[in-house]
Amino acid sequence: MIKIIKSLKDLKISLLLVFILIFATSAMVDTQTKVAHIASQELVEAMPEFIAAKREIEKLNKTYETEIKAMVLEYQNTIKKFTQEAEQKTKEENIKRQSELQATEQSINSYRENAARDLQTKQTDLLKPITEKARVAIQKVARSKGFNYVFDSTLGTGMIMADGMDLMSDVKKELGI
Repeated sequence: MIKIIKSLKDLKISLLLVFILIFATSAMVDTQTKVAHIASQELVEAMPEFIAAKREIEKLNKTYETEIKAMVLEYQNTIKKFTQEAEQKTKEENIKRQSELQATEQSINSYRENAARDLQTKQTDLLKPITEKARVAIQKVARSKGFNYVFDSTLGTGMIMADGMDLMSDVKKELGI
């Protein structure tokens, strides 16, 4: 109950700060401020470079999936073989085989992790210049049309600046940073 009251109190304080910030910002905003919006994710996904990058990532992903499936199949076949032969082998041989299976399993897991990391790196490397190209184009168009701010209407994203006052240094000074 105390946690709920505390979280409600925090929520009220947060809402109050948001309203103060909105009021202060609107009081400082020049009446000549022009605002536009764009769904940047939709723009990026429509770019030919994105479509080519997506194909390349999908191809690499499929290659990794195929290799992992082959490794898992080989691992499963080895398990079957070892299980069938276990009664004819000595305890020491079965312990050694169990160690081999564990090493193979670790190898597969390591390969999976490296593949996922490689895919993420490849995706970042391919998409970064595409999103930068989109950002530059948005900024160029916004400036040519006289917009001060361009809000990104893609859900969960921020704002793309064309021109306007950057409050970063003033906010840092206020916070003593």
